[in-house]
Amino acid sequence: MKKILSMLACCTLMLAACHSADAGGDAAVVENNPLNVQFVPTNNDGTMEARSEEFAAYLSEALGREVNVTVATNFNTIVEAMVSGQVDLGIMPPAAFVQARERGGARAILSSVLGAYDRETGLPIEGEVRDSFKGEILVRADSDLHELADLVGANIGTLSPSSASGFIYPIVEMMDAGIDPLTDVTLVTVNDIPSGITGVLNGQLDATFVFEGARVVFNGAFPDDELMDELRVLHLTEGDIPNDAIAVHPDMDEELVAQIKEAFLAMPDTDEGLEIMSLWGHRGYMVADESNYDTIRDYIERAAELE
Repeated sequence: MKKILSMLACCTLMLAACHSADAGGDAAVVENNPLNVQFVPTNNDGTMEARSEEFAAYLSEALGREVNVTVATNFNTIVEAMVSGQVDLGIMPPAAFVQARERGGARAILSSVLGAYDRETGLPIEGEVRDSFKGEILVRADSDLHELADLVGANIGTLSPSSASGFIYPIVEMMDAGIDPLTDVTLVTVNDIPSGITGVLNGQLDATFVFEGARVVFNGAFPDDELMDELRVLHLTEGDIPNDAIAVHPDMDEELVAQIKEAFLAMPDTDEGLEIMSLWGHRGYMVADESNYDTIRDYIERAAELE
């Protein structure tokens, strides 16, 4: 728990920090140099590294330059990579983007579009998309846990404290419900969402934090289970979480920025592009409005109240 508090405190410091004066020169993308790209995987089963080669090839052809794509080991990795200039372009989860932005290491040029889910049934809504999503707290369908207050004494699977839906939003709303995450529950950090789901299915965890629609997205990874029947949503976060940001370093050449925008906006038009977007569950992209991400700042600061 001390480690969690330390990471949350670090998040708060990041929001107040200023980008060092000499970082921009090192991070600026120079024409004809390889473009370094990074993204955070939705799971850690080893398949993302192989599929990232398709993404690199797509961008390389679209931009007419060499592209290197790496997979971040965690949410904090991509923040530090953007701020230090090791990465020029990041497909960034919302909280990670906000942290990098506040340190002067990222600006959003596009936001992803996600499929919409019926918030009563949890099933996808055919043909509908959204520019934000919710966090979910999942429990077994036969669990006697039905509301936030019932979580007192529970073992709960969480992702990194830098994850919006996997930690920050549900933690804050538990606090709002009068639950002290330090004393009333036991938080168990899991490697990824499938690991948290597995823990709930086998009874090692009472609940786990996931993003909206996770039961649908990961159902294929559980051939012996029907997640929509075996799991249910105990709590859907009240706060809306903006979708992933396609972010570049602020010093990137504007001509290159325009080319990157064009490459991403064209993805939904081809089978190849659709396959690449499936890496993150994206349905398309729209021009980013950075003010949409400001709500995450408030939630990060609230989560830091755990001290």
